[in-house]
Amino acid sequence: MRKIIVCTFLTLDGVMQAPGGPDEDAESGFEHGGWQKPVTDDEVGAAIAGWYEHADAMLLGRKTYDIFASYWPTADPDNPFTHRMNSMHKYVASRTLTSVEWQNSTLLEGDIVDAVRTLKASDGGNVNVVGSGDLAQTLMRHGLVDEYRLTIHPVIIGTGKRLFADGAIPAALEPVSVSTTKGGTIVGVYRPNGKPSYDSY
Repeated sequence: MRKIIVCTFLTLDGVMQAPGGPDEDAESGFEHGGWQKPVTDDEVGAAIAGWYEHADAMLLGRKTYDIFASYWPTADPDNPFTHRMNSMHKYVASRTLTSVEWQNSTLLEGDIVDAVRTLKASDGGNVNVVGSGDLAQTLMRHGLVDEYRLTIHPVIIGTGKRLFADGAIPAALEPVSVSTTKGGTIVGVYRPNGKPSYDSY
């Protein structure tokens, strides 16, 4: 069975919106696009590269697909991620797209929860959910996430889309590995571990 892994860049206050550039996603008047690069370092890049070593596909929502499909096909070929992003298979969840043109992309049909369950049961390597906040929340609500790989950066934005938005299903997490880079970014890998427990001091 394939693992569905949510791979996300977060600010310290949990914002995931538009880490890559000012024009990446200005929805709802978001003015902080491009917040990640000034607070990243080489160790973060190495960790992200490691996220893809055992993955052979990505699962993307429509907005993230559009952003990636407009960038990676013509990205710098000397960037080590360019070939990887273009050659990996992309599964796209969308209620509005009727076709996908980026190479190695497949538009999932029917109910997305059923489609992802079928994808999980198929042969192959890990499937990384990149960005795609709405899709990730749908997968979390239906217990379809096997692992979270998060970089939590030392910056506070205050507004924007959050991975764990209001209404997220409570869940306990088992830490698989957690480290801090020289620049202060927390690189954490966590697995769902049932429901939270509660106690008092």
